[in-house]
Amino acid sequence: MKENIFDVLMYLFENYMEDEIEILPDSDVVRTELLEAGFEQIEVNKAFDWLESLSLQRAIKASASPAFRIFCTQEKARLDLECRNLLIFLENSGILNSANREIVIDRAMALENEEISMEKLKWIVLMVLLSQPDEEIAFSRMEDIVYDLIPTYLH
Repeated sequence: MKENIFDVLMYLFENYMEDEIEILPDSDVVRTELLEAGFEQIEVNKAFDWLESLSLQRAIKASASPAFRIFCTQEKARLDLECRNLLIFLENSGILNSANREIVIDRAMALENEEISMEKLKWIVLMVLLSQPDEEIAFSRMEDIVYDLIPTYLH
């Protein structure tokens, strides 16, 4: 099975994070389940590291003033124009604030050796919003975009 870290994250999202589970299994149980599902140990470890880094970024506060974002060369190489436009669209529409935008960019860049498509970026945004306190409305709006319940118009 040739899965990557993003596939592991998607499996975790669909099975553990999306539904409100009252009692979450401990990480050893989840790791064992992932290995039994056919995921590679190294990819499972990377996915848990990715999620741990995401959980550490909750303390970032959003800027109250409008922010202007310039993407560095490495970000431009990983996030094509379509992805960068999506981030700008999501921020302008109020789904992302400046702090969450930075977390999304950080988490996208942390997916080493992964090609970041617009669809993958949408899922990353959804996972970031789920991890942030008081972002239920933004999460719901982004969920509609991810599941194509409302169209996204990027100009």
